Amino acid sequence: MSLPLMYLTRKECFSACHRLHSPFLSEEANRLVYGKCNNLNGHGHNYTVEVTVRGPVDPKTGMVMNITDLKQYMDQTIMKKLDHLNLDKDVPYFKNLPSTTENVAFFIWDSLKLVMAKPELLYEVKIHETDKNSVVYRGQKFDASNHYHDHNSDHHHQNDNQNAAGMSSDSDS
Repeated sequence: MSLPLMYLTRKECFSACHRLHSPFLSEEANRLVYGKCNNLNGHGHNYTVEVTVRGPVDPKTGMVMNITDLKQYMDQTIMKKLDHLNLDKDVPYFKNLPSTTENVAFFIWDSLKLVMAKPELLYEVKIHETDKNSVVYRGQKFDASNHYHDHNSDHHHQNDNQNAAGMSSDSDS
């Protein structure tokens, strides 16, 4: 008997400030790469985070996961660790890592995996930095040989988009 595969998503909002600055770049390069977001005094966002779990519906409970459990996991890993903090100064993870939305998504993913009773159910972390900008992370890793590894399988997949590896397929660029 096959069970329905469902996606369950919960949304939370948190506020935090940060400065986009990489210790691997010069001051001038940081200004060029990050622009006004490299302001010495930083800036803030009201982030919206959506966490999605995926799995079969349990025939006994009728749920993929109890939404109360997901709420507690998000409170523990997002609200208590990031809300109303300076990401660069208050969160050790960002001490030597730029606090980009991409890196925040990865931090949340890893934090959730550590506290969830069934971490294999974690499917997606989506962060809206603004109404126009968002980042999605699904646990995939990309390596220099132009392959990505999916957290839900043991297969390596060839990435057809050479631009993802920083190699342009357009000879005019």
